Amino acid sequence: MRVGHVAELWRYPVKSLGGEPVERVEFGPRGVHGDRLWAVRDVERDITASARRLPALLTATARYCAPVPGDAGPGRVPDVEITFPNGTVRRSDDPAIHAELSELAGREVRLTALPPASDTSLHRLGLTDRNHSPIASLRSDFGIADGERLPDLSMMRFSDLTLLARYSTPPGMFVDLAPVHVMTRASLGTIAAEMGEASVDVRRFRPNVLLAEVDTHDGLPESHWTGGHLRMGTAVLEVTMPTIRCVVPSRAQPGLDVDRRITRAVADRANRCLGSYCWVESGGAAAVGDEVALTAPGRRLLADAAKRGKRMVFGLATTAVSRLAR
Repeated sequence: MRVGHVAELWRYPVKSLGGEPVERVEFGPRGVHGDRLWAVRDVERDITASARRLPALLTATARYCAPVPGDAGPGRVPDVEITFPNGTVRRSDDPAIHAELSELAGREVRLTALPPASDTSLHRLGLTDRNHSPIASLRSDFGIADGERLPDLSMMRFSDLTLLARYSTPPGMFVDLAPVHVMTRASLGTIAAEMGEASVDVRRFRPNVLLAEVDTHDGLPESHWTGGHLRMGTAVLEVTMPTIRCVVPSRAQPGLDVDRRITRAVADRANRCLGSYCWVESGGAAAVGDEVALTAPGRRLLADAAKRGKRMVFGLATTAVSRLAR
């Protein structure tokens, strides 16, 4: 079933920094080729930094200095160029890049390339995060006040939850969870309407793929795609779960001010989820303008039963952790 076409494609050379629009991408097991091959390391906390905790990172943007070679990946990372809010531009091979990033972040950080897949040292949680209350972290990251319900994590796979208990990012990648993030213009329009605005800048939500001309009845079309497959160009993506939104869309970016209404609008209108996380079922290429087809989700009853079981387990675990953290 045709669901629309590719309106925009985005690649983010450095995790948590602004990215670059591209006309064509290659999808592989790690997602978009060249996506998030660099990250910023928080030296004090000994962890890969996130814009959730260091929002100033979003005010810088990154692009590759040359076309990304075909063999780029873990352990083979091409140089990038970072543009800072004050207009300074530095390459990743400039020794001054670390001091410039530290000044921006307000703490000591270092620009770090993705290591070989066998090296998990940059993906493990730091000691501070391992000892911190996970409930408090969730509330902070998702902008949830005390007394408000936490997001429904039953949509996540057990394997991903187990992974996130050990690592800040999956080994071999600098993404938070899934290798590809897909959104629709319809959903962006729905959130804008909830805020009383004409539009919301797509950069707020940092997708890899933005789809247009998607037919929708409730304004949130991708929320119904979980379990299905999207074919775009020669690539096939498995739609695995809705994207649970944290506070990052409300943060400032170049030309965009802080807007906390976004977090509230997504919570009220979309149950804190906007867009879809996808894994790559079959690698291939896609370009702006390519038509996109959806293979409808199946085995809905089995999936719903699994979610109910996980929801019960998560409820018991959350209650226990909350009591221990008091």
